[in-house]
Amino acid sequence: MTGGIAATDRQTQSRRLAACAAARASAALLGVAIAALTAQAVNAAPLNAANQVRLHGCGTSAGVTPLYYSPKLERAAKRYAEGASLQAAAADSGYLAGQIAGIHLSGPANDADIEQMLAKRDCRTLTNSMMREFGAVQRGREIWMIFAAPVVLPSRGDAASVSREILDLVNAARAAGRRCGGKYFPPAGPVALDPALTRAALEHSRDMAEHDAFDHRGHDGSTPSVRVERAGFGAHRIVGENIAAGAMTPSQVTEGWLASPAHCENIMDSRFTLIGIAFAENLRTASAVFWTQDFAARR
Repeated sequence: MTGGIAATDRQTQSRRLAACAAARASAALLGVAIAALTAQAVNAAPLNAANQVRLHGCGTSAGVTPLYYSPKLERAAKRYAEGASLQAAAADSGYLAGQIAGIHLSGPANDADIEQMLAKRDCRTLTNSMMREFGAVQRGREIWMIFAAPVVLPSRGDAASVSREILDLVNAARAAGRRCGGKYFPPAGPVALDPALTRAALEHSRDMAEHDAFDHRGHDGSTPSVRVERAGFGAHRIVGENIAAGAMTPSQVTEGWLASPAHCENIMDSRFTLIGIAFAENLRTASAVFWTQDFAARR
């Protein structure tokens, strides 16, 4: 019987300890939730005022949706208030911005003052439909606001459509003819996507992303020609490579390549007949997205 009582006591104690642990965990989660709600409450007045002006106070606001509170942009607003640039404030807060704008208001005493000041001087920012997220910090009668459009990064599942979009942009440039720096390239025939070149491009994009590097030489010392051969392309007459880091969309990366004489020359070179296109992401890096184009022609 004594053994039975001891066992029961141990079970009761275990249940009590488990209940205490669960209570502590619940309290911690509640604390996080309260902190989040408190942060939103602090931003409520500037956010409500900004949305009032955005939706009703700037004349035409057709197609504009309300701004949404972002904890990351609140942190960015604090850095902005400390004197950081908008880009640095967003980067320090882990926010990837496609577009970003900041507003500093000095002197408003209430919501009506905030609305009046915003409507008088910042309607262009407030009615920008791309700006969808908001953060602010208020210190007395000084308010720093940040409006931003988050970057929509390409995903691995979008690889085929991303490659096709870049291919279309490349072939449109080739068909039109183009000046690359001081050299004019007449119209050239289209290039076609090649699986082996795409494998070589993906290998290098992943290598750059993994090591946060921007170089034609791979981390293992490989060159574009070596990677193309390693990917199984076979004998080739000529190989070329374009790389980029930090561009967030197919059009952005292609525009950047075409604006750079050396990269533009690769795109316009009529000797190339095949292309591989790939990207890789590493959100722990400042560049976030790493791109590679490999060009070649078989022997």
